[in-house]
Amino acid sequence: MRCVAIDLGAGSCRVTLAEWDGQAAKVHPAHRYPNGPVERDGHLYWDLERLCRGAEEGLRLAAQGLTGMDCIDSVGVDGWAVDYVRLDARGQPLADPFCYRDPRTENAMAEVWERIGRERIYKLTGIQFLRFNTLYQLYADRRDGLPPGARWLNLPEYLLHRLAGFAPDAAISEYTNATHTQLLEAKSRAWCEEIFGKAGLDRAAAPPLVFPGAQLGPLRGEVALLGAYRTARVIAPACHDTGAAVAGIPDAGDDWAFLSSGTWSLLGALLEAPCVSASALAGNFTNEGGVGGRIRFLKNINGMWLLEECLREWQSAGGRSWNLSQLVAECERRAVPQATFNVDAPELILPGHMPSKINQEIQKTGHPPIPEDPGHAPEMANAIFASLSARYADVLRALAEVAGRKFRRLYVVGGGSQNEYLNRLVAERTGLEVVRGAVESSTLGNLAIQFASLESGGGEVTSARVASWAARLMQAVPDSTPSS
Repeated sequence: MRCVAIDLGAGSCRVTLAEWDGQAAKVHPAHRYPNGPVERDGHLYWDLERLCRGAEEGLRLAAQGLTGMDCIDSVGVDGWAVDYVRLDARGQPLADPFCYRDPRTENAMAEVWERIGRERIYKLTGIQFLRFNTLYQLYADRRDGLPPGARWLNLPEYLLHRLAGFAPDAAISEYTNATHTQLLEAKSRAWCEEIFGKAGLDRAAAPPLVFPGAQLGPLRGEVALLGAYRTARVIAPACHDTGAAVAGIPDAGDDWAFLSSGTWSLLGALLEAPCVSASALAGNFTNEGGVGGRIRFLKNINGMWLLEECLREWQSAGGRSWNLSQLVAECERRAVPQATFNVDAPELILPGHMPSKINQEIQKTGHPPIPEDPGHAPEMANAIFASLSARYADVLRALAEVAGRKFRRLYVVGGGSQNEYLNRLVAERTGLEVVRGAVESSTLGNLAIQFASLESGGGEVTSARVASWAARLMQAVPDSTPSS
């Protein structure tokens, strides 16, 4: 069997081919291409055509070298949540989608709460309150008079729809991604009519729901003309990249938590049922869908976005140019800062002037600011790492208390798994065994779900079966062997 995973990232996107010959797996990175929001007329958008063309080029590159009977069996897409494409009656985009960091939703959340109370929304959905959730973006569209479209699709599902030749039956919302919209009822796992109605949104524009591993039909379009794709199916994996990343952790136990560490940090654990208690609401924990009907009970925390924005600022200022590995090496030679700042301060979510914004938060703690020039980049990076590790420890304590769980280990997946300095700080602050998982865990989870779907003939995809495939795939990736 051969599968191709497309993993859409806010900073970069990856296309990966995996093969299983009945004995062992092979994983071949095929293409990586940059991504990022573009600013137009005071708003932030995603360049949808560039995003999709890059994915299609990756599919072409994945097929290179396959000849004769070497067919690719399936293609799946995962990516970040909340952002969506508005479609016309023919299924074509009305405009480029907004980026979730666009400021248009700054007041939308409070306006929706006036229509339906905060506590009621949480009781229905179990989803944490983030101003860029799809609920508030759709409300902002309506409030601002934008054409609503006949239907909207979250970005990974839009690309799946496109790869399936815009077939009507392939216009879907995959469960793990749908939960993050804050429009899905947690217990029934169906769209919440009450929220749609009270927010003034069109329930008919929401796509039908499918679950991880659903097969959406044959691959169509230009790429499908390549011989390697003549029998390929389009499969919806866990379309939310964190759902895919957690699916890529091959551990069937229940004594572990996970940290998906990248631009964002997603810290949580797997539960069998939603937790919508008063303490869960007070902690702003979220109940996102997982593979096999399980719940990813987690919290969003700011992540390497803080340092990424600082690096952009320093690069534009001139002087010494730094990269992440250089800064980590410098931090390892320094004492851990005593002062930590609030990494989740609202201003730190927005782009621009990040060193200055961080200093404002540091000064709130009574400590002096850090010089903001590139020459003092290691001090700023050290403050970021120390503050992230402190925040992780606080959230883990709250997570264990609210969920009634005792954790023995923490799996770190994503790009942050390679940051041994930050992982050491986390281990010291939490007392947990920190296990380094796959860097490209979203890709491995995406692939594992596709293999499980093909194996089952399109039937039910269980969490145990996906974990088994994840373990096989991890053996094929040199930097994916778990280590403490």
